[in-house]
Amino acid sequence: MADGLLSLEAGRHRTTRRWQAAMARVALRLLQQGADDDDLRLPVACALVEFYGDLPNEEITRLIEVLTPIEAAELDPRIHIRLSQVP
Repeated sequence: MADGLLSLEAGRHRTTRRWQAAMARVALRLLQQGADDDDLRLPVACALVEFYGDLPNEEITRLIEVLTPIEAAELDPRIHIRLSQVP
């Protein structure tokens, strides 16, 4: 993404510090509001709104579909352990 939310490292998309900071702010807000849902799409959607403001439904849906699996991979320590063991 040209907006500095993703980078390409070792052939895979990774989230940037900018995106990670937005996700942390959103996660804190959601926890303070009592959200207890494990669905990663909600914080991803909120972070996207923080970055872009109101987007058409189709565009935000497309971005959620793209970013959610990337974010899920970032949160999965098994992926990072496996990649660190590759020579």
